[in-house]
Amino acid sequence: MYKMMIVEDDDKIATILGSYLDKYGYEPVRVTDYRNVKQAFVRLEPHLVLLDINLPQYDGFYWCRQIRTVSNVPILFLSARVGEMDQVMAIENGGDDYITKPFHLEVVMAKIKSALRRTYGEYASAPQAASDLVEVEGLLLDRGRGTLEWQGRKTELSRNEAKLAEQLMRRAGQIATREQLLEALWDDVSFVDDNTLNVNVTRVRKKLEEIGIEKAIDTVRGQGYRLLVTWREPT
Repeated sequence: MYKMMIVEDDDKIATILGSYLDKYGYEPVRVTDYRNVKQAFVRLEPHLVLLDINLPQYDGFYWCRQIRTVSNVPILFLSARVGEMDQVMAIENGGDDYITKPFHLEVVMAKIKSALRRTYGEYASAPQAASDLVEVEGLLLDRGRGTLEWQGRKTELSRNEAKLAEQLMRRAGQIATREQLLEALWDDVSFVDDNTLNVNVTRVRKKLEEIGIEKAIDTVRGQGYRLLVTWREPT
């Protein structure tokens, strides 16, 4: 079943779209946290995005660019704007199609089916693996690119730093034992000095500080380390 992410602040339109998509066997998921659309995208792993332009906080063009930094899934703009320049901007910012409001649901469905065929059909190129992306409360790790990002600030990680960050993020709030971390970072831990893990943890701490997150990695004496979510988005 294809998952459709709906980013639309008009409740009536979002409800109608969701009902129609469900009727045709798709899984509609609506996003209403308009400050964290990219993070929601990573968490939900949708196959296609229906994206309005006029949104609170940031517009649809901005979020389209943000999604394009981590994925090539089809993005269809839905907008009451009918100007040619808006359509040009939608394509230039990474959109695949542009649908003006008010629209016929049959037209929306036809464009969705077309986009799915192009992206997931027999001759489509493989999209970036969802497993390359790990997200915790807005903190985004891209293992494929070796980057860590939060609130628009990004830092690059070494191979081992990325592995360590992944292990901690996947166990956020829980203890990652020294043994688990050592096995994740090195194939043969027999000759790995215990201090080597400490050094790598220190480096990840510094990388988190570079993007504005402090005191997030807690040392649990005699056991290992724990990632504390100290960076929650303000409400």
